[in-house]
Amino acid sequence: MEPSDLISSIRTELGAVLSDGALVTDPDVVGSHSRDQALWCPDDGALALVRARTIEDVQETMRFATRHRVPVVPQGARTGLSGGANAVPGCLLLSLERMTRVLGIDAGERTVTVEPGIINQDLKDALVEHGLSYPPDPGSVAISSIGGNVATNAGGLCCVKYGVTRDYVRQLRVVLADGTLTTIGTTTAKGVAGLDLRGLFVGSEGTLGVVVEVTLRLVPTLPQPLTAVATFADLRHAAAAVADLMTSGAQPSLLESMDGTTLRMINAYRDMGLDDEAGAMLLMQSDGSGDPQTARVEVEAFAAFAEANEAIDVVFSEDPADSAALVAARRLAQTAYEHHAQSHGGGQLLDDVCLPRHRLPEFYDRLDEIAAETGLTLAVVAHAGDGNTHPSIFFDASDPQDVARADAAFDRIMEVGLELGGTITGEHGVGYLKRSWLARELDEGSRQVHRAVKAALDPLGILNPGKMFADL
Repeated sequence: MEPSDLISSIRTELGAVLSDGALVTDPDVVGSHSRDQALWCPDDGALALVRARTIEDVQETMRFATRHRVPVVPQGARTGLSGGANAVPGCLLLSLERMTRVLGIDAGERTVTVEPGIINQDLKDALVEHGLSYPPDPGSVAISSIGGNVATNAGGLCCVKYGVTRDYVRQLRVVLADGTLTTIGTTTAKGVAGLDLRGLFVGSEGTLGVVVEVTLRLVPTLPQPLTAVATFADLRHAAAAVADLMTSGAQPSLLESMDGTTLRMINAYRDMGLDDEAGAMLLMQSDGSGDPQTARVEVEAFAAFAEANEAIDVVFSEDPADSAALVAARRLAQTAYEHHAQSHGGGQLLDDVCLPRHRLPEFYDRLDEIAAETGLTLAVVAHAGDGNTHPSIFFDASDPQDVARADAAFDRIMEVGLELGGTITGEHGVGYLKRSWLARELDEGSRQVHRAVKAALDPLGILNPGKMFADL
């Protein structure tokens, strides 16, 4: 079918069964919804946008797509960093961002059921009056959706103690490729009937089905933490302090690192009073699981390990305002990176490599070598407590040689991560950006399993093609 005929069918056949206003074919609007936040990923060729309001909208879209063999790209808030929500030629964009309702809060069972478009922070705010918390808090907590968090198994600043999205998903309602609506998982605390399909769909990036409803496990309101900050001459010593602290059995509720380049970029963007003469900074919090004395002991242990690893300075705070300001500064890192890139050639590639914590010092040494070899600026933030690093490469996007050096550096960082026993992505996902690297990380047996699962659930290959499974 010619594109013009297909667009006509989309308008008449699909448009007739969708909610009023759900179908958009205006090229400018469709184009504006054709990409996430990743750079250098293709995003052309979408035919139309479906702004789903109901589960039935999603089902009808998938039924139409199956009849006409049209690719479908599911989308949330499009805050991803791997190109996973980007358009592919001839596709329908299926946006869930208008499905934002809290469908029910069960305080007794400590669960909440939501539509996928609700923003993570909005969910957190809705739980406050019930004395409940949803811990996963990616850096994009204020703008990313729960459905997108499920799609990439998002983590965040608190996951060192409280875990990632997968640890909180109880039940999913999913629309399959042919429009079938299915429920996977249970709302109960335990449930082992059948295979763990719930775990299979978390992190599947819209390649196996479209998540239309999520039931999440909750915890009581998180206690106020104590906060400590330590500065170092370099990242190697900061990483060694992290490894020592975590080996000791401590359970910080947050343990983040920023290198000196990041500190300077944040201060340049918005003066947060960070020590931008330091080579690295660790930000640590402990809530003591509600016991202030335990929190104090852990903060003191952090100080001792920092000093043993040649910290320049260590300071403490019990003031919630200080703690909030420091966490806010950490969350500003990506915004500061974007600001720096815009004024220094426009190029930025953000990586997402997770490693065993004891390999972090060596990893940082290798990053220094990559920066020296390429002559590019590298900055690094990390969820240091769980080894999840985010190196960022800055370059002149108008200079083909600089672009080539940046691409090579990006690949080299992932190669080093695998060499040191790590993984190519800890939380951003594979998407388009790392599709070739997934094939390198998985062995042939695992590749076969991935292919078999994809073929069983999406036999026509219409769900988010060209992304995670493309090179398997």
